[in-house]
Amino acid sequence: MKKTILFTLMFLFSLMPAQKKTPVVGNDRDVHGCIGSAGYTYSQIRNECVRVFEQKIKLKKVDSDKGYASMTAVIFSKNMKKAEIFIPDGAAKSIILERQGKSKVWKSGKAIKDSYVLIPYKKKGYQIKKNDVVIYH
Repeated sequence: MKKTILFTLMFLFSLMPAQKKTPVVGNDRDVHGCIGSAGYTYSQIRNECVRVFEQKIKLKKVDSDKGYASMTAVIFSKNMKKAEIFIPDGAAKSIILERQGKSKVWKSGKAIKDSYVLIPYKKKGYQIKKNDVVIYH
């Protein structure tokens, strides 16, 4: 009986080093607690994790040379003074644009290297321009 227990314990201990730790899916939270692998990114305006592809206002990339359609989203502040755009090729996850007065144009601040502008386009649509070139509509 003792030999059986001893051999069983030796067998179990021999298996322990062979076990590999597998990464836990969804264990990639950013500093805000957003899980990137689940499609979440942090919204500065909403102060919470959002999925860009689930937002109400979505824009498609103009002249995409890729085999898929790239898109972005726009989130407005409650008072419509600020707009947050999610540009996938930028260094920042999102860019905050501000509206001056009663203008219907939102612009990026001078602290940002490139100039971004959000303007109304057609009926209930918008365009994003980067350095005066339309990149999303």
